[in-house]
Amino acid sequence: MLEKHRMEALNNSQETLPQTAAVSLQLLLFVDKRPYSAEKIRQIRSKLKELPTPHPVDLHVVDVSEQPHLAEHFKLVATPTLIKLFPEPRQMLAGTNLVAQIGNWWERWQRSLDDIAAQTVPEESSPSKSSNPAHPTEAIEASPTSATLASVAHSAELIQLSDEIFQLRQEKEDLQEQVLFKDRLISMLAHDLRNPITAVSIALETLEMGFNTEASELPSRFTPELMAQLLKHARTQTKAVDRMIADVLQVARGQGAGFQIQPQRLDLGDLCYDVLSRLNAQVQRKSQQIEADIPSDLPRVYADPERVEQVLMNLLDNAIKYTPVSGSIRLTILHRTTQKVQVSICDDGPGIPEENCDRIFEDRFRLERDESKDGYGIGLSLCQRVIRAHYGQIWVDSVPSQGSCFHFTLPVYRS
Repeated sequence: MLEKHRMEALNNSQETLPQTAAVSLQLLLFVDKRPYSAEKIRQIRSKLKELPTPHPVDLHVVDVSEQPHLAEHFKLVATPTLIKLFPEPRQMLAGTNLVAQIGNWWERWQRSLDDIAAQTVPEESSPSKSSNPAHPTEAIEASPTSATLASVAHSAELIQLSDEIFQLRQEKEDLQEQVLFKDRLISMLAHDLRNPITAVSIALETLEMGFNTEASELPSRFTPELMAQLLKHARTQTKAVDRMIADVLQVARGQGAGFQIQPQRLDLGDLCYDVLSRLNAQVQRKSQQIEADIPSDLPRVYADPERVEQVLMNLLDNAIKYTPVSGSIRLTILHRTTQKVQVSICDDGPGIPEENCDRIFEDRFRLERDESKDGYGIGLSLCQRVIRAHYGQIWVDSVPSQGSCFHFTLPVYRS
């Protein structure tokens, strides 16, 4: 509530002036915590004591840092500001010369108070109303100034409550979204982890069978090359599981968490070909074609191999997912400048609405059409974090019904 500094008008002639009905000059002084505010309050109080008046003067000092909602109610733009609440009409004085402005307006304020006081009949002098105390609705109303102050305080409280309700609703929506996201994440993670773990189990069981069987009894196809292939497959699937877990943990830490990379001299072309070979089975299942345009003289980049692989896997997996059966995907690398290399992955999918092209890199954002599809809604967000950690850029060009092209840049390695 307002910090109230009630002031009675003090001057030598006040005691001899006739007393009318109790109406008071109602003033609000808005200040901040700057050092000269205390001196300004003292000057205004002193001025109000000096000025002649038969009416009480109520000065209420408000610190805007402690009462921001009250400041918002009056739409303040600066401090100090003095507001005359009563008598009406409301008046706002601002600037460094508040004391002088009060002096200029004083006589007019007093005339308004005198007029109001003359129209207000004290209860004891009104026999028609005092003779029937059983009807409280006919009693004299409370002082207009107290009603004015109560109205202002009420409005400020309403503004504050409205803001608090809005914040609580926002927090509730955020919490509900987090709960739904975690539920979906747990369900999808359990589903997606099953496939690589099953593949690892099969590979290990096959290898175990080979080690526990006499050489003469081994099938002819169980060759050292097959064993090496099974081990490589198990390692690949284990890395996939590790990547899924790392993705989820990174999201759990949030955007503010530090993103660690270990950059080194990297042959980006070889890494792209390796990722494409690992995705070959997915491509064949949909009878798709992947065209790779990677220059033979491509310079090495300075990047973290595992993190860049994560970006390539995410973008190519999305391209395969959204490209229709028998469609085509293009992976192109350009040496655009002496400092940057650009990778582009394009598909023939449904494209992305223009208004969502920026939002798709946000945490947990998913297009409405994708709500029923597998995925966490975190892949592109993680891609953005990886590329930004390398001081690169990532963006998308898309035309609805004509496909999308995702681009990102990496720094060229300098020896």
